[in-house]
Amino acid sequence: MSIHARKPALALAILAITFGLRTEAQRVITSQYDNARTGTNLNETTLTPRNVNVQHLGKLFTLHVDGDVYAQPLFLAGVEIPGKGRHDMLFIATEHDSVYAFDAYGNPSSPLWQVSLLKDGLTTVPADDAQCPFIAPEIGITSTPVIDPDSGTLYVLARTKGRQVLFEHEYPQQLHALNVTTGQEKLGGPKEIDASVSGPGSSGGKLAFNPLRDNPRAAMLLSRGMVYLSWASACDVGPYHGWMMAYDAQTLQQKAVFNASPDGDDSGIWAGDTGPAADQAGDIFVATGNGRFDANKSGRDYGDTLLKLEGQSLKIKDYFAPFNVDALNAGDSDLGSGGPMLLPDQAGAQPHLAVVEGKGSTLYLVNRDHMGHWQPGSDSHAVQTIHLPNGVFGSMTYWNHYVYVLSDSDALRQFEVKEGKLSPKAASSNTFPGVSATPTVSANGSRDGVVWILRSKGWNSFDQAAALYAYDAADVGHELYTSEQNAGRDRAGLALRFNIPTVVNGHVYVGAKHEVDVYGLLPPGK
Repeated sequence: MSIHARKPALALAILAITFGLRTEAQRVITSQYDNARTGTNLNETTLTPRNVNVQHLGKLFTLHVDGDVYAQPLFLAGVEIPGKGRHDMLFIATEHDSVYAFDAYGNPSSPLWQVSLLKDGLTTVPADDAQCPFIAPEIGITSTPVIDPDSGTLYVLARTKGRQVLFEHEYPQQLHALNVTTGQEKLGGPKEIDASVSGPGSSGGKLAFNPLRDNPRAAMLLSRGMVYLSWASACDVGPYHGWMMAYDAQTLQQKAVFNASPDGDDSGIWAGDTGPAADQAGDIFVATGNGRFDANKSGRDYGDTLLKLEGQSLKIKDYFAPFNVDALNAGDSDLGSGGPMLLPDQAGAQPHLAVVEGKGSTLYLVNRDHMGHWQPGSDSHAVQTIHLPNGVFGSMTYWNHYVYVLSDSDALRQFEVKEGKLSPKAASSNTFPGVSATPTVSANGSRDGVVWILRSKGWNSFDQAAALYAYDAADVGHELYTSEQNAGRDRAGLALRFNIPTVVNGHVYVGAKHEVDVYGLLPPGK
């Protein structure tokens, strides 16, 4: 569940009736299940380590869509669709700038509604225009959307290509607010993204948002009535900057803007398709990638830094920068290739901890209350550092006093959280070739945990099928299932980069090229 402020129980019940949402039902309304980005669904009672195996689990059906699916599918139970009855809904966003609402169990298999965000002559952005093959052949919706179940609103950020003005095309990026029951635009949307900050830029001492070069990759965030968006680049093609913007969730009015490199460049907020995190006080945590770091010299540039931003103003409250931040920048070893995860409150003197890892192969455990800024010579200002074989593109997952992490070309590793520190517990017997992936956990509270991993595609690797893996979350040395064990029945569509499976209500939803594959317990005899 998200951690933005709740409305009074009576008001929530009224809204639930109005929009047909059952307040007790399961839901996945944001990337990685919650705003702390723990990556765990604690309400899964169907799938367990006892039945997640090739004899009982398999691919049930495939939902076909018009573009590649990088965004994590979202889920709402008990939505009343006008003229079509009540359904558990799966929301899918594509790189063709379409949003689909399907019955989550394939009944019917056709969309309950579908909307295209390509209106008034807009098209998707060709990969050639972005000068980057990472998302190809077209760029549309990459960031995982976010849902406000109280108002029944799905927020989506879409990239588009518009008309030609003189010798250049426009590339508007737009924030949309869609009704979850119909897909219709709400709140006077869409809202075109536009921002500037003081700094050496296009004119008049202003640095302007560049809708072609500033590429949204990280998931969207909804916290305390604000929708947060963030940007990095495509393939480091400049000029680009790390931006974060806050919009009022009820009006779509822009409320705050932050730029991580106003006097330099880069410092993108990548996160490998994971999202900015928010704590219970409403503060926002993001990690930046390449770029100059000069905050230790009273500067304003925060390359390769874990930032704590005040939620309403997006002003910097605190930060952690590794001691070798300049070397990370010089070696393209972005800290911001990974997104932060906030641990549940811990016992002891440092109850509020964050964990983050980037391409530099070091996992950092940081005190969120006193992040330490930058210190020369060592990372003694971190609570703990752990060296891993390779870097991370994504984030970690937390369940039941364990942290799970998968770095490049490595095994899935399990660490125990004890007295505010991490210690190795177990590792999978297999390693994953190529790019790392973000794990997800399904569990019934503190019981029956399963770790799920979707094998990701390397930026320069050949096309291959996505592969779904499952491990016993109590000991990841025990592999439970892979979709390649019975490939003729269970093989998924072509893999994309950084995808996170969604596990909810006995089903696993796997985004792939032009489809979402759905796994669950097999009918008898199948």
